[in-house]
Amino acid sequence: MAWGTARKRFRAEVCAGVATAIATVLTLLVPEWIEVVFGVDPDHGDGSLEWVIATCFALATLGLATLSWLDRPRREG
Repeated sequence: MAWGTARKRFRAEVCAGVATAIATVLTLLVPEWIEVVFGVDPDHGDGSLEWVIATCFALATLGLATLSWLDRPRREG
């Protein structure tokens, strides 16, 4: 694989990982964002949907962190 392609993929994985980490923290700090953004209350105020979403974001963050670590650019030599 070309050095430039690997570097671009690494950067994309890091950026996506940071974005999902921020989304995890924001979902935990402001769990009502779904109601505010979409104007619906799918879990009727019990917060279960927010926990599911935060867990999915956290798992995505861990997966992207693992991928970016495996794809990290290494200098040969």
